Amino acid sequence: MENIFISILIILVTVEKKYPMLKLRGQGVDEDPKNLLQINSATGDITVHGSVDYELFQRLTLYFLAYDGFSRELTTRLGVEVDILDINDNAPRFSREKYEVTLKESVSQGTFLVTVEARDKDSKKTNNGTFDFKIASITPKPIDLEFHLKQNGQSGNIVFNGCLDYERAKKYTILVEAKDRGEKIQLSSTCTVIVNIEDGNNHLPVFTGQTGPGSVTEGEANVTVLRLQVADTDSRGSLAWKAKYYLHGDKEDNFQIRTDPETNEGVLTAAKPLDYAAGSLRNLSVSVGNEAPYHTCKVRRVVSNARWDVEIVTAAPPLSTRHVTVAVKDTNNCPVFTDNRRHVTVEENVAVGYYLETFTATDVDTTYTIEDDPGDWVAVDSNTGRITTTKILDRESTFVKDNIYAVTVYAVDNGEPPMTGTGTLLIHLNDQNDNVPILTETALDMCLSDTPSKANLTVVDLDRSPYAGPYRYKLHGDVAHKWRIDPEYGHSASLVQETGIYTGVHELLLEVFDLQGKSSVQNFTVTVCSCPESIVSTPNWIVLLVFLVSWKSEMKAMPDEGLVEHLFPCNMELPGDDCKVKLSSLLQRESPTWKANPLSCDGSTKSFDRFLPGQLWTGGQHTGRFMYYGEKWGGQFKRGTSVRKSNYAAVDTWLDMRVALSNTIVQRMSVLQAPGEELGDHAPFPYAEEGDLDTDPQLEAILIPEIPFDPDMLLYLGDKFNILASICRPDGTTSRGEKEAS
Repeated sequence: MENIFISILIILVTVEKKYPMLKLRGQGVDEDPKNLLQINSATGDITVHGSVDYELFQRLTLYFLAYDGFSRELTTRLGVEVDILDINDNAPRFSREKYEVTLKESVSQGTFLVTVEARDKDSKKTNNGTFDFKIASITPKPIDLEFHLKQNGQSGNIVFNGCLDYERAKKYTILVEAKDRGEKIQLSSTCTVIVNIEDGNNHLPVFTGQTGPGSVTEGEANVTVLRLQVADTDSRGSLAWKAKYYLHGDKEDNFQIRTDPETNEGVLTAAKPLDYAAGSLRNLSVSVGNEAPYHTCKVRRVVSNARWDVEIVTAAPPLSTRHVTVAVKDTNNCPVFTDNRRHVTVEENVAVGYYLETFTATDVDTTYTIEDDPGDWVAVDSNTGRITTTKILDRESTFVKDNIYAVTVYAVDNGEPPMTGTGTLLIHLNDQNDNVPILTETALDMCLSDTPSKANLTVVDLDRSPYAGPYRYKLHGDVAHKWRIDPEYGHSASLVQETGIYTGVHELLLEVFDLQGKSSVQNFTVTVCSCPESIVSTPNWIVLLVFLVSWKSEMKAMPDEGLVEHLFPCNMELPGDDCKVKLSSLLQRESPTWKANPLSCDGSTKSFDRFLPGQLWTGGQHTGRFMYYGEKWGGQFKRGTSVRKSNYAAVDTWLDMRVALSNTIVQRMSVLQAPGEELGDHAPFPYAEEGDLDTDPQLEAILIPEIPFDPDMLLYLGDKFNILASICRPDGTTSRGEKEAS
């Protein structure tokens, strides 16, 4: 801002002769702005030596001082204020040199575009600080369009009347001037306002052509059929230019169309497999619009100082439409069942020829066959797919799993090569009471007993509830006080032998009823034998087990395992019939709980409740084998540090032991009772013929091995065994114990 020059300021001060000295203090002298004013101390004339900026100092405060000429004392002090007058040395300035705004072509007239602002440093109280806005120029020149500025103090709003047209001008440059009202001179400045026009959708796309095969092979999907080209004069890449396609006549949604973002083409594709049999040609139509809504503006009449009369159109005219035809090429596809897995529920035992289900394939030229029918129970009509039964359906058959019988059906077309479709029929069979309860075993063995004994009866029924158990049992014939069933109702029962039964084979008649009262009468036999008392009444039958387990038809020796040999008392034969009794019958008899007496060895005791005959026992420094001697259980032991495993497993309870060993006993008894094989390898052979004094020279003397008897064994066998040993060893070496004793 230019400085204001005070050319001459003269202040006349009446100074008496006695006051010859004058001085000046304050702003402009010794205070800012310094050195602008100077006073003649003799005359009182004040001169100006510089300019004062009004925008910085609107007023200067000064002090005049008068001193006595002789005493130099201050005699007078006078304050003076000097007003600075403003001049037009500042032009109005805009807050920004450039303003820029972007408008949609569809913006309506009267819409606010942009606000410009300016400031003037000159005094607002004068014309120097007051300014006006105006539009100095517009490039290019608007057609059917007018920009005007509405001022409000130091700001102004730019609006327009008429219609924006992107095709006429994509951008307008407006020069705005701010000019003050200076009285002598007027100062001004300008800013630039750029208005960018964004293209609107006032032109619709139009089809110009198509490319592509225009066909699709049946069964194919997601393949391109056609590409449709369009032209649009709106700005490329804008929403007004981007095409949006609409598909008509595709009721089954077989096709879809999308826009190629690069070329703006419409890409028609087959969305899912097509069937040639449903039609070889598909007629469609495609229309095209834009993503941006349609809009046009037209000026009807220009109105001064008001909005113009314009016509706005937002309803789009009819869209460009193109009809297309898609050809479907025939191929030999697999026949497809409309429902390839079907369920049907029927009662078992339905009549032959009963209708089950019909399978239908999409291929019209199809022959139906049965591929998998485990029981050969059904047949299918080769032309219609109708399935019927050829045999009685039996739920209890091994071909039925979880009450379901599965059949696989094929549909085979007549193409080259033939194609096959597969379907499954699941036949759910409801149960009928077509089976009676029966015994699993029709022969039982029991021992003759003075007290009632039992044998288990097992019944099965192939039907399921409610056509099976629990069952009701009834014995027929002369069974009073001889035989009875206990219980008479339940899933299982036992045959009870009363006390008046004789040995031999008994024929019984048992009727078993299911829950619905359906029954079967069955014959079964019970063989009653006289069994040795040592086996029947006590647990001493285990002695037989020890013997049988070690016995084989080859008559191999019983395993020794390094311990002493054993002899067992075998004079247990009792009178009775010579019949085979299954061990299972013996085990079914009531047996008392068995507990062996503990054995003592060097002060220690060991319970053999869970040991089997022949099982190795270890305890501390002792090893031994648990054996049975007569009516007592005992054991043979050796001192030593080694622990040896036994060939016999321990059984926790008496019942578990009986069950675990039953099969072995039955097997051994059968071998022993086989005719002609009782003696095994020890069958007799002729040493010499009666009356023939010559013996067979090939026969060798029978040698007795020189094996000393174990002294521990002799302790338990007693004196009689020593006598026998002396006969066998005439040389006197009966045992190591006797030699030591001698």
